[in-house]
Amino acid sequence: MKNNIHRRDFLKSSAAVVGGAILSSSLPRHVYAQGSDTIKIALVGCGSRGIGAAFNAFGSEQDIKLVALADAFEDNLNNAHQTLKDKFGDKIDVPESRRYVGFDGYKGAIRDADVVLLVTPPGFRPIHFEEAVKEGRHVFMEKPVAVDVPGVRKVLESAKEAKRKKLNVVVGLQRRYQPNYIETINRVKDGAVGDIVSGQVYWNSGGVWVRPREPEQNEMEYQMRNWYYFNWLCGDHIVEQHVHQLDVANWIKGKYPVSIQGVGSRAHRIGREYGEIYDNFSLELTYDDGSVMMSQCAHFEGIHNRVDETFQGTKGRVYLSADNRGLLWDAKGKEIYTHDTENNPNPYQQEHTDLFAAIAKGEYKFENAEYGAYSTLTGIIGRSACYTGKVITWEKALESEVSILPDKLAWDGVPKTLPGKDGLYPAPVPGKNTSLYI
Repeated sequence: MKNNIHRRDFLKSSAAVVGGAILSSSLPRHVYAQGSDTIKIALVGCGSRGIGAAFNAFGSEQDIKLVALADAFEDNLNNAHQTLKDKFGDKIDVPESRRYVGFDGYKGAIRDADVVLLVTPPGFRPIHFEEAVKEGRHVFMEKPVAVDVPGVRKVLESAKEAKRKKLNVVVGLQRRYQPNYIETINRVKDGAVGDIVSGQVYWNSGGVWVRPREPEQNEMEYQMRNWYYFNWLCGDHIVEQHVHQLDVANWIKGKYPVSIQGVGSRAHRIGREYGEIYDNFSLELTYDDGSVMMSQCAHFEGIHNRVDETFQGTKGRVYLSADNRGLLWDAKGKEIYTHDTENNPNPYQQEHTDLFAAIAKGEYKFENAEYGAYSTLTGIIGRSACYTGKVITWEKALESEVSILPDKLAWDGVPKTLPGKDGLYPAPVPGKNTSLYI
């Protein structure tokens, strides 16, 4: 598990029209599980993001049909089926026999399809990806791809097998498919601003939804419904959302940090409805060449919204953002490149368009799982550094055997973090219980 990417290989990989297209070899066209020219897809995870991923799949304009749905909750599944049926009509062919409810439903859905969309809470991603690869299915999976180090290792092992089977795998780190990022970073790799020696990346916002506890829910159902606030499901927002910016930092460096330290706290969102996660993190990522990236992410009301990335090189500086901006300046502050914001496809759509085009043509082009796993690991190490107050090395983190998932994934299973008598969930305290997190 090397934390360096050779610059020549990186340039070769990023020279494609899309940042995720890293190789291309021919496969027999139209060899799908059911022997038809129609690409059959399954949706595993039927929440709002899952519905969005299905919309994006149909937006690829390939000959596809949704043939299976899976979700832990029947109401989520039924809502997704109705929403997609209303929009896409006969392209939604999911009889009762191919609607799978419960923790193991993903297995049936994967068997029914040629391509699977894995869009559950990320704690389930490693086992779902493993099953999809075992069954020989192409995959789109949302970021992040795990919530702990054992999960990352499982994804990396499955990635090796996917590569052996020539299965296309796209991960929802959509900036890799966004022209302003691709074109600007390509220029950085060509030396436009010299060597990147520092940078600052941000995801600061007011946070996301809260789903209150219902009287009839047991602890497992409550945490599953309110998954964003429990680490075994979400990974904390430094992993679930800030993974985008951490991935951009790793991408522009062409390598991964050798150590991470940081501070964070649960200072503002402290009610029982916010589970166990922190509301702010600040990281220092150190790379093997001595360069340092500063990372900041926060979720609480009233904070100044900022979601972007900026970097400094030996000959200039860089600015990138999700709203299609890409800017380069030389060392004297003269603008040397501005990305054209007029012609930028939606990156959420582009990743699906490219994936399904490759599958329809019988091409093997996408193996995003490895960088998805390593950028996820960057967030996990950062989370643990802040939780523990320790400097954590990449090498040491990779040895971790600490799993934060429940021992039993079932409705009568018991999550490892439970509320106290006051209804509050214990939050990590830096300097205490450090062995729990790495």
